[in-house]
Parts: sequence; structure tokens; C-alpha cells
Amino acid sequence: MPVFFFLFIVMPIAEMAVLIKVGGIIGVLNTVGLVLLTAVVGAWLLRQQGLATLLRANERLNSGELPAREVAEGLILAVGGALLLTPGFITDTFGFLCLLPGSRHWLAAQALKRMTLAGKSRSFYFRAGGSGPFGGPNPFDRDGGDVYEGEYQDQTKHDSDRIEKK
Repeated sequence: MPVFFFLFIVMPIAEMAVLIKVGGIIGVLNTVGLVLLTAVVGAWLLRQQGLATLLRANERLNSGELPAREVAEGLILAVGGALLLTPGFITDTFGFLCLLPGSRHWLAAQALKRMTLAGKSRSFYFRAGGSGPFGGPNPFDRDGGDVYEGEYQDQTKHDSDRIEKK
């Protein structure tokens, strides 16, 4: 509830206050022109950065890797684009931060770290008859063996509880 209050009540009022203040200093037409200019520059930057992120994701997919970072960056780019299309200087500031590569990489790393830490249950694959951990060296290898998917949740309170006692 506080997030929605901030987004739909506080932010529009703050945007109007900033637009009125800037309009009083540089004039109404200059303020409207500046808002339109930020939208055009933001759209160009979104297109450029979006294509670069898409190409990196495609390269990772072709090399057999999961493009998690690129997906997170794509979501941040979408949010940044929406913020830049919203009239106002505060949203434009946050939108440009989402589009600039340095801050976008940092935001994506933070988001991935939070998602990794938030994941309480883990999945694993067990290959019947395999010799490696969990039954096989590569759970995604399609050599005709049976694959059993399962989930577990670590319920130990301390690392010392995981050590087998002899």
C-alpha cells in the first residue's frame, strides 16, 4: 500500500511542483521542449541499449548459458523506457539511470543478488544409474537416461548441522 501511495499520489504532485518551478524559471515553452527532448533522447538511448542487451542475450543463449543478467537488464530497460515516456523531470532522472549502462549493470546485479538470496527452495535432477553427484555429471544431458526432478529445502539452522557425525 505505501508503494502505491508513493507512485500515484506523491510522485505526480512532486512532478507537478518541479515542472511548475522549472516553467517559472525558464518559461513554459522551454519546459515543454525540454520534456519532449528528454523523451526523444530517452527513446533513442532505449533503442540503442535494448538492441545491445538483446544481442548479448542471444550470444549467451547460443553458447549454452542462461542469460539471467541480460533478462534482468531488459526488465530494467523497460522500466526506464516507461519512466522516460512519463512527462516530468524526476521520472526522467530515474529513467536515464535505468538506461545508462553503468547504473543498469549495478541495478541488475542487485536484483539478481536479491532473487538468489530470496530463493529458499532449490531444485536438482537425479539421473538413475549415474555416477556423479545427484546421479549424473550433467543433468541436462539427453543420453536417454531417466531424469527425476525434485525440490528440497535446507532446514538446518547452522552450517555445523550439515556435517555428518562419525
